[in-house]
Amino acid sequence: MIYEDKAKYSDILKNSITYLENHGFKKIKADTDGYETPKSYLKAGSDISITPDIVAEKEGRKHYFDLSLKSEKPKLLKSKWLFLNTLSNLKSSRFRLITARGHYAFTQEMLEAINLNNKTLIKI
Repeated sequence: MIYEDKAKYSDILKNSITYLENHGFKKIKADTDGYETPKSYLKAGSDISITPDIVAEKEGRKHYFDLSLKSEKPKLLKSKWLFLNTLSNLKSSRFRLITARGHYAFTQEMLEAINLNNKTLIKI
């Protein structure tokens, strides 16, 4: 999610955290109240900051999760996903997208636009 969408979709974020806890993820950090905030990454030469929605560990491997929900700023979302995908590849981690009913088509279109068609979605 991008900053402007956080309040609107906070319930989906909480449902996603519950889903991950039920599927064995530990050391969960989330960009919401009650959890430690994941590390943010600052774009050099600008004031743009990228923070994954959720970071968790399972079987000793770090996983980055981002919610894929309809957004008024799809360009920012695409940039965030490309960055998180590259970061996870560099660090031998995993990057996954979590989406919800009503947002599947939007997510697929976005993934096709940035050539990340190989991503398997977690559907909440």
